[in-house]
Amino acid sequence: MAETTSFARNRYWVLRHGKSIPNEKGLIVSSMENGTRPEYQLAPEGVDQAKLAGELFRKVLEENCMPIENVRICYSPFSRTRQTAQVVASVLDIQFEGAQCKVMENLRERFFGPSYELMSHDKYHEVWAIDEKDPLVKPEGGESVDDVASRLVEAMANIESQFQGCTILVVSHGDTLQILQTILNAAKPDAASTYDDLTSRMQTVRTPSILSEHRKFSLLTAELRAVI
Repeated sequence: MAETTSFARNRYWVLRHGKSIPNEKGLIVSSMENGTRPEYQLAPEGVDQAKLAGELFRKVLEENCMPIENVRICYSPFSRTRQTAQVVASVLDIQFEGAQCKVMENLRERFFGPSYELMSHDKYHEVWAIDEKDPLVKPEGGESVDDVASRLVEAMANIESQFQGCTILVVSHGDTLQILQTILNAAKPDAASTYDDLTSRMQTVRTPSILSEHRKFSLLTAELRAVI
């Protein structure tokens, strides 16, 4: 079994999806309806990136004596994340449709709202400017930072209840993983807390001053990062 922290039952890594067709086209694709369409899956370069990420993760597992049978891949249902997870699973010789891989709707992309959907990704900066001022404010028809944080707490509670002593790879999206890292970083043991479990700690750090800093945890496409 993998060594875990005193407040988490598992060890966690995050992986942003490989370069996608929306990335290549410079489009915001954030709704569930559009995000699960096959035309918005990985670009060929993104498939290669996902393979390299899988190889890097395999090396990390070997170097830290973490058995592949203890790995669990939890991923967003969007086509670009599903494909990334599938490629990584193949590299690790994990059966994608088996018990070690789990699709989780709460790991989906942040929905930026209908006024941003399928628009230029240059508009991300408009949303991030709002986030920095007040992470509780929603883009019109979309999700605030705190909305995403709320469902991520639910996702982590689900994972923590189902698995123990595992190495969890969370395959998700840029904003989603930024927000996840923000609250996990604030929930670490060096932060003052009276709670011993991960999800309670995550709930207590869902404050505007913490959530507004999520851009500090940005990831490149197919970037792999240890979290806790």
